[in-house]
Amino acid sequence: MPLTLIYVGDTVVQAPLSTAVGLSVDLSTTPANTPASTPEQCSTSPASLNQWLQKLTEGIIAGDRITREEALALTKLEGQDNILLLCQAADKVRQACCGNTVDLCSIVNVKSGGCSENCGFCAQSAHHPGVDSPIYGLKSKQEIMAQAKAAEAAGAKRFCLVSQGRGPKYSSPKSKEFEQILETVREIIAETSIKPCCALGEVTSEQAEALKEAGVTRYNHNLETSERFFPEIVTTHSWRDRVETIQNLKAVGIQACTGGIMGMGESWEDRVDLALALRELKVESVPLNLLNPRSGTPLGESGKLDPYEALKAIAIFRMILPEQILRYAGGREAVMGELQAKGLKSGINAMLIGHYLTTLGQPPEQDHAMLDSLGLTGGEAPIPGEYNSQNK
Repeated sequence: MPLTLIYVGDTVVQAPLSTAVGLSVDLSTTPANTPASTPEQCSTSPASLNQWLQKLTEGIIAGDRITREEALALTKLEGQDNILLLCQAADKVRQACCGNTVDLCSIVNVKSGGCSENCGFCAQSAHHPGVDSPIYGLKSKQEIMAQAKAAEAAGAKRFCLVSQGRGPKYSSPKSKEFEQILETVREIIAETSIKPCCALGEVTSEQAEALKEAGVTRYNHNLETSERFFPEIVTTHSWRDRVETIQNLKAVGIQACTGGIMGMGESWEDRVDLALALRELKVESVPLNLLNPRSGTPLGESGKLDPYEALKAIAIFRMILPEQILRYAGGREAVMGELQAKGLKSGINAMLIGHYLTTLGQPPEQDHAMLDSLGLTGGEAPIPGEYNSQNK
């Protein structure tokens, strides 16, 4: 496989590059013992980084898809200036492949606390309930409807009903909760213009079909992290269990809203492998949560991500997933701080507005003002393949 030179500040990373991008170079002057799969560094001019990123970006926009080796090479970028150059490249990909509409959605926690699963980041687990995490049964249809209408008034185009638990797949045959949620979905469709989504956990093929018939067009079911790192975070179910549900949903025509969480102790390789898995699964929407540690959980004492590390992760996800809806999700306010708007110029083209499951978000008015200041429009972003087909 041909190699390319990736300039990173005062160093150069040597890494494989697909011939489709057209950036192979003559490496006759490089050390003969440099392995193709291991980035090596030597001194060179930092000015070439921008040129390399421009070429890479042009290839992605033209339809090429970067390899795992190329993505890992991008993770070697260090220093704020170099990270911001990567963010600029990712923003060009976002503009060319997705346009300037930022997908706005809101969520409601329809059932909270006492969850059977032991996800280390989650305050709702019965294994390690977070401090002050709310506990209540399924909300009434009237309560959910009121929140759906409030989300619509705030400018959200989609409204996701989120419930704790492993999922309807494991519910008691006597439970009527799944049917109650389907009924609420139908009423949201009848009484509002907002599109209902669900995040209920694992579902069977038959349950996926029932969701489709009720009017659900998108379903959130995160993989959280790479398959390798997943057992470090959750042991009561497997990564493959979650993949099976995503496949069940997509098989009946429901869009997958599937992403993960950054800052749980995962490596850059884990982040790249998660993005590549999402690409292979052809998910439409990718929520990127930034861990906001919850007291009382196994990850409660974790430090927050550096915002520039978060920006780099966002940009790399966009370079791997050029057409996907890339969504700011939980933790953006807490982690990004004053750099929150920068994420929307680093590859992000969607965000949750309003509150999260167990934490508060900033007022929707503040989000709309942020979009206006960046020349972006809140609405419903195109799914992969839709933007370019509409703009040919």
